Amino acid sequence: MNADLSLAGRTAIVTGAGAGLGRAEALALAGRGANVVVNDVGPAADDVVAEIKQAGGEAIAVRGDVGDWSMGDTLVSAAVDTFGSLDVLVNNAGVLRDKMLFNLSESDWDDVIRVHLKGHAAVSRAAAVHWRAASKAAGGPVYGRVVNTSSEAFLFGSAGQPNYSAAKAGIVALTLSTAAGLGRYGVRANAICPRARTAMTEATFAEGTAPGGLDAMAPERVGTFVGYLASPAAEKISGQVFIVYGDMVALMAAPTVERKFTAGSGVFSVEELGAQLTPYFEDRDPTSTYAAYGVAALDTTGTSKY
Repeated sequence: MNADLSLAGRTAIVTGAGAGLGRAEALALAGRGANVVVNDVGPAADDVVAEIKQAGGEAIAVRGDVGDWSMGDTLVSAAVDTFGSLDVLVNNAGVLRDKMLFNLSESDWDDVIRVHLKGHAAVSRAAAVHWRAASKAAGGPVYGRVVNTSSEAFLFGSAGQPNYSAAKAGIVALTLSTAAGLGRYGVRANAICPRARTAMTEATFAEGTAPGGLDAMAPERVGTFVGYLASPAAEKISGQVFIVYGDMVALMAAPTVERKFTAGSGVFSVEELGAQLTPYFEDRDPTSTYAAYGVAALDTTGTSKY
């Protein structure tokens, strides 16, 4: 195995790894040589550990809810105490409570924000504490990789997922902050927007195959990319957002300024705002918003029901 792509001797935490995408990511990292801390709320975490060990790898299960802030410390301690280090964090755990905004309950909002966004933050904070201390002790950068799980829902603002879309947008901002704040310590942080057919998304994606025999939405495809981002070869990749599914990995560009409106006298009046902005938007295509609808053109799999 190419040393730049190997994870031999590394230790990874994967949250929500009892099934679906997290399971595929945990198996992929173990397949590259990493020791894996498999987190999930239920006994499925133990099943994934058994799979990894059967294949010759090393793993432990740590059951618990990442929406509990203290779970971050628990997972980091488990990695360091069991395997001697923490090198890779894959934040994946999530839940769905899909509702239109007018049907959204407080618990629908709180549950999704808590597990997705707070869960990402809780484990990232604990990992950040570890890496900062390790870097100070080493007198220089250490090895750290964070892969966060966003979604195309944040790019589109899915009408039936105001909670999920908001959480996923927050995760991208958290990723950028992580990359900026921890870069000096050797940590690289990126976000992926994966499509994968799992129990959580089975109602969204139809069946489809692609070259290589794997289902176009197979979570193993995403696991492969996560294994790459976790590797030494991805040293120069940080603060990026990727869309991943089928046969492709698409790198998203940063938002750009479309138009700058300037007050003629240095201070806008409402009248001048009306004179400048109203004509500009007069005949605008109603789909021409901040939503990245152009991303839909990437889909050649025929599997999306959107």
